[in-house]
Amino acid sequence: MRRLIVLLALFLAPLAARADDIAAAGRGVVRVVTIAVVDGQVVGFGHGSGFAIAPDRIVTNAHVVELAQRYPDNVVIGIVPSEGSRSFQGRLVAYDGRADLALVQFDGDALPPATLYTGPIGEGNAVVALGYPGNVDLATARSAADYIRPTAPVRSEGVFSARRSLTGIEVLLHTASIARGNSGGPLLDRCGRVIGTNSAITRGEEGDASFGFAVADTELARFLRAADQPFRGIGTPCTPIEDRIRADAEDDARSAATAAEDRRVTAERAAAERRAALEDARDAATRTRENVMALAGLLLVAGALAIGGGGLLEGRGRRRPALWAAGGGAVAIVAAVVVFVLRPSAEVVLPRAAAPDLPVAAGLRPGRLRCTFDPARSRVTVSATPDVELDWSGAGCMNRRTQYVEAGTRWERVLVPDGEPTVSVLRFDPATARYDATRFYVSADAMAAIRAARGTTPGACTIRPETLSRLAERQSAIRTLLPPLPNEKLSYTCRAAD
Repeated sequence: MRRLIVLLALFLAPLAARADDIAAAGRGVVRVVTIAVVDGQVVGFGHGSGFAIAPDRIVTNAHVVELAQRYPDNVVIGIVPSEGSRSFQGRLVAYDGRADLALVQFDGDALPPATLYTGPIGEGNAVVALGYPGNVDLATARSAADYIRPTAPVRSEGVFSARRSLTGIEVLLHTASIARGNSGGPLLDRCGRVIGTNSAITRGEEGDASFGFAVADTELARFLRAADQPFRGIGTPCTPIEDRIRADAEDDARSAATAAEDRRVTAERAAAERRAALEDARDAATRTRENVMALAGLLLVAGALAIGGGGLLEGRGRRRPALWAAGGGAVAIVAAVVVFVLRPSAEVVLPRAAAPDLPVAAGLRPGRLRCTFDPARSRVTVSATPDVELDWSGAGCMNRRTQYVEAGTRWERVLVPDGEPTVSVLRFDPATARYDATRFYVSADAMAAIRAARGTTPGACTIRPETLSRLAERQSAIRTLLPPLPNEKLSYTCRAAD
């Protein structure tokens, strides 16, 4: 079984495309097609771009779907995802011609919604445009069917130049290359968050450089609120995942060095205390030995004097007192011998030093835990970061249903859901009271390969060695299909729940 899983992972590994933030955002980018039909005949065709703001709703430019707004009975809106094999029909649910924004709902496969970046954008910051430029389509499309066939969006990069006002609407001026067809597509920061909706370009004439305009995030948020459309927004600055991992490694190294230094200092202090205690014990033992030997000498002298005194009494005819004196002297001499023989040694041996008690972090005992988001150790692109409630059994069972696999001091579980193209590697470390979730946003093809490698996983917690071994093998096979770096790392500090 192990060999089969490894071979499967190696065979499918090329399908796992590298999960970068822009590619992850591209999963929710679509082509928006409008087809005008009169008396059963196609009389007009147009297309632009859009992006998912909800699993079944798309943001695009108003001018992309203007004909559908004006002639709803004669114009069909088509939504063509970037992945999969099907296109879907949409219907207009909100329209703002002044802001050049529209909201389209469709019935079809759920798309991963985009996240708006609500923080400040610095001039010169890198930006990326995703969409379907018409000049690329003209060069590559072989038939009209290519316009309704799922295709990955085109990526172009540039920098944010400035905020401007265009016909009274706040727009972002940028240098990412866009063309007709990019209209309605997202302008992203380098973490894949939406900062604007591409809508227009300047024309480069006589060598002049061209620029792009995107409806600003502020206008987009205002439009969505007016349409009662919830959206995800995040203001966390974009940090490269490499920097996050490097900072975590440096922090872990510092923590390990600090812990090692603390252990060294503690050991040296304990050794010094033990040496001092040993010297004190030896001094006390020496004094006791000398006192016992002095007592033996006193008893010996007393016994000799008593026997001598008994002899004098015998010489004076006092026999009875002489016998008592001689007997007492003999007893004293015997006692002196016994005391001398049993005198204590000057050498001492202290009891074996007990291992110091290690501090136990509160909240790591089995039971309910509350884990609080730690932004200093996290890299967030699109996810919300509320507190996480956990129920830890202490034997790898999380929330009474999900079995984790032991890996040193940590417990790990790779989660591969059926309903979304996201893989999460979850780690819980009782030694540091830390819970981490690293997330990989991969393509549909890569997700299919990963689900094949996942196979059937335990539906409940278990302690059976063979089941745990099989789970560990499958998780290892999944890890071989994941990109080298995740898109997000969410770190939490845990404590006992109140």
